[in-house]
Amino acid sequence: MTATGKQDLRAIPDALLEWYDAHARDLPWRSPPGDAPPDPYRVWLSEVMLQQTTVAAVKPYFEKFTATWPSVDALAKAQDADVMAAWAGLGYYSRARNLVKAARAVAQASAFPGTEKGLRALPGVGEYTAAAIAAIAFGQRAVVVDANVERVVARLFAIRQPLPAARKAIRAATDRITPDERPGDFAQAMMDLGSSLCTVRAPKCLICPLAAACEGRLQEPETLPVKAPKKVKPVRRGQAYWIERDDRVWLVARPGTGMLGGMRSLPDDGWNAGGDGSGIAPLDVKWTLLGTVSHGFTHFALEMDVLGATAETDPPGQGTWWPVAQLDDAGLPTLFAKAARLALSDARS
Repeated sequence: MTATGKQDLRAIPDALLEWYDAHARDLPWRSPPGDAPPDPYRVWLSEVMLQQTTVAAVKPYFEKFTATWPSVDALAKAQDADVMAAWAGLGYYSRARNLVKAARAVAQASAFPGTEKGLRALPGVGEYTAAAIAAIAFGQRAVVVDANVERVVARLFAIRQPLPAARKAIRAATDRITPDERPGDFAQAMMDLGSSLCTVRAPKCLICPLAAACEGRLQEPETLPVKAPKKVKPVRRGQAYWIERDDRVWLVARPGTGMLGGMRSLPDDGWNAGGDGSGIAPLDVKWTLLGTVSHGFTHFALEMDVLGATAETDPPGQGTWWPVAQLDDAGLPTLFAKAARLALSDARS
């Protein structure tokens, strides 16, 4: 192979798989290189969890989920609230809602679909996830392109068209080098290469198994893929309410759809609907500003004031008095976990 534009495409998967056999990451949802494919349930669960989330963050969640629900049938029988609580902290909570829906669909069908098309029909399974499951769990040749693969291929073929427009060319190039044999190992090898060697900054080109074939290696590889400038996120204001009584705090269940849908949380002023932080508090009591927490969502940033009060009566609407000492068991999403830590820190000061 040479980095002159005359690549031997057939040699790329051979070189990569040889490297993978020696350097594959040991991950709880994987089978060792060359072994029989892993359980589709474990592949699907890991791929859903890994969407927009790092491997390091996913590992403990994956191990907890598979210990609690060791099969897709077990997950299908789980209570929605239990799954949402177990998911708390992973973010992008629509994934958890779709996870339960998909598990129930698979359990009803008695097996996972064995094709990309069938997998795409499951709630929450998109193009990438379906391809990854098809290749890794079912050994089918599928074009698997995640962020790591995107970076590797953009550099390998020196694709300088900016993202997201470049994705069509990147997918076509990935298709050209995806082998018929060991497609699952190839997909995971590409991911590992991007994670360990072909990194965003300071790629380790000198020890990369594809260096000789890489057209971008001599063209400032850190500049690839070319990314469009980030848009500045708008900032919303909001309020959350820490209401205590007898060492318990008032928690509510958020609506099943929308931001953080189905999760337990503190009451708030409706910031998710574009509130300006001046909503009406749920009780006519003396409120104390405990502080402000910041949190980033996909399309906006939130500055949320946390107001605290002691209540003698139940706030209006449905809710639960939750023991403060057991708040870790409530499964609060990260935003409201931040607010709770702020309130508890204020109480201890």
